[in-house]
Amino acid sequence: MRRLYLIRHAKSSWAEAGLDDFDRPLNHRGKADAPFMGRRLSGHGVRPDLIVASPAKRARKTARIIAEALGFAEKSIHLDSALYMAEVPALLETIAGVPDSTEELALVGHNYGITDLAEWLTGRSIGNIPTCGAVGIEFDCRSWSELKEGSGRLLFFDYPKKHSGRE
Repeated sequence: MRRLYLIRHAKSSWAEAGLDDFDRPLNHRGKADAPFMGRRLSGHGVRPDLIVASPAKRARKTARIIAEALGFAEKSIHLDSALYMAEVPALLETIAGVPDSTEELALVGHNYGITDLAEWLTGRSIGNIPTCGAVGIEFDCRSWSELKEGSGRLLFFDYPKKHSGRE
């Protein structure tokens, strides 16, 4: 069994006019949501062998905060520029390149690609993975390159507003 965790970066700031999208930091809510979701993911039993994140500032910071909550070494987070604003084909290519010795993989990226991939892999309508939301998917396969449409079983779909009454 393989497990894939798709995590959308936490809420980012638009406060600094003219700042390039790639360089946008987390806002106050994002800084609070990321450790909360790290604890939630730990409660779901998430123990990734590898975390791959978009190098965009908001995704890197989210990955670092969640990794800390999961006891995953920050220096072991792999940054992959192909994840920045990636769509399903690019995300699948990244996943297919992961060593098969990796049984649990976490990707930290952006919408709409993260949501589209979750729906494509599970065959379920999720609608939208909100900021700092996470989906866990399980696969019965030997290699990450074997993932195909509808091949995954949804384990969980969790996000901060689900628990805070802010919906």
